[in-house]
Amino acid sequence: MRNPNEHYFHVVVGARRLECRSIGDPGSRSPTLVFLHEGLGSIALWRDFPDRVCASAGLPGIVYSRRGYGGSEPIDAPRSTRFMHEEAIDVLPELLRVFGLERPILVGHSDGASIALIHAGTFVEADAAVAVLAPHLFVEPVCTDAIAEIARRYEAPGLREQLGRYHDDVDGAFRHWTAVWLSDAFAAWSIEKEVASIRCPILAIQGEDDQYGTMRQLDRIAELQPDAQLLKLADCRHSPHLDRPDEVVEAVAAFCRAIAAKEAAGGAGPHG
Repeated sequence: MRNPNEHYFHVVVGARRLECRSIGDPGSRSPTLVFLHEGLGSIALWRDFPDRVCASAGLPGIVYSRRGYGGSEPIDAPRSTRFMHEEAIDVLPELLRVFGLERPILVGHSDGASIALIHAGTFVEADAAVAVLAPHLFVEPVCTDAIAEIARRYEAPGLREQLGRYHDDVDGAFRHWTAVWLSDAFAAWSIEKEVASIRCPILAIQGEDDQYGTMRQLDRIAELQPDAQLLKLADCRHSPHLDRPDEVVEAVAAFCRAIAAKEAAGGAGPHG
């Protein structure tokens, strides 16, 4: 049963229809959490994580499916190697304007985490904070090997049907994503420069058994942003919010509560 405080709808961003869902009263005086899903994710694939974080933090939220995913408008051309930059720099700012959000807390997973970091490093005065789960700062062989394996699995029965429950255009969502990640041109992709430019607080969480990235991803955040809060979780793979939900909900919610308190008090320095 849906929470009575939830609302599902579409918004037009850049002439494209995006599937959205609200939790509580986004755009109110309190900071609003904006959830950015993984590379094959959607609103539904977050499950109850956004609800639990918003409830624990006492803050409203917006969850949306990027173009080509969930119930959002399909894409009609291959994605470029800068698809995460395009989302962070072109689409996300317009989405925030639609909702009147000037100081959001971005909560991202995997590709969505990278998008959050790019946005924070590009619009250095815009975000109240970023909380990222299993972020990608650069491409590692362990990641491309794992994606190549799921690309092989997609051609066999099972995976396509499973993902099809969450995406209107499942083939487009899957094939355009894997094509970019497995391309030779994407091997040199990096957002280390953007991460070095971030001036808002950062919480970064990763599982020690992440099949899509080594702990070098989190360690690099710490090198570039010494004040970042890190949480490394044992017995946890690429989806910390699903593998260790209670710990991750509390960590993200506590981080958001602290940010909201600082915002209410008039802000603090770049890293709180």
